[in-house]
Amino acid sequence: MKPGFRYEITSRPWLRWSETERRSRVAQLRELGALCLEPFPEYQLFLGTQEELSDKLLIEARGPDLSLAGFCSAVLLDVPGVGEVFHLGLTCVHPRARGTALTHSLSSRLVLRYLLQRPPWRRVYVTNVAAVMSSLGSFALNLAGAYPAPSFKGPVPGAYLEIARAFDRRYRAKAHVQPEAHWDEAAFVFRGSGRGTAFQKDADDTRLHHRDPELNRFYRQRLRFEDGDEMLQVGTISLFDLAKYLWRRGRR
Repeated sequence: MKPGFRYEITSRPWLRWSETERRSRVAQLRELGALCLEPFPEYQLFLGTQEELSDKLLIEARGPDLSLAGFCSAVLLDVPGVGEVFHLGLTCVHPRARGTALTHSLSSRLVLRYLLQRPPWRRVYVTNVAAVMSSLGSFALNLAGAYPAPSFKGPVPGAYLEIARAFDRRYRAKAHVQPEAHWDEAAFVFRGSGRGTAFQKDADDTRLHHRDPELNRFYRQRLRFEDGDEMLQVGTISLFDLAKYLWRRGRR
């Protein structure tokens, strides 16, 4: 599969797709997901229901033969007292398309599309649930006020606490957080949330480490990987922030 992808972004797919298209698209998403995730998680877009498609922002990348090379979804969460929160959801890339920076391309294009619909100075709350140190580290480096992160100083903002509590009470299923998981608010960690799922990771798997050893140490100290812990991160981003990030990346 060669680079040269065609991208398509769909906001709230349930409203955009016909019944026939929905069945076909969901089948393709599930097929790709099964190549990337073991055991296969029955959640989010893979369910294909009205509820699961009505709060999503989805970007798909297709190769020259129009086969699905990868996709990335975000969940738009309504948090009382805070507003809409952009949750970094699910990303899958076909094994043959790996090494083409497709994961970065998908996520940055999806965030850009969302931010372009808002004033460039407006800050948007973003969340991430993960046990992958490279993902946690990238969030820490690229989101303003990212928490938990080594660079974060001072008390946790009230809005972050409201977002985290709403996630715990209402939105666990959106991130495949297991019902029996314990929300540790002091650490911002769902204890045992990924145990036995495709999202439980090995702390010694260097393929999942961030290039910055300091970030790896920080998150390794806070997560019990053998128990399936996953961290909830909260930060903010604006169109100006994203532009600076893309500029820095382009200079590498």
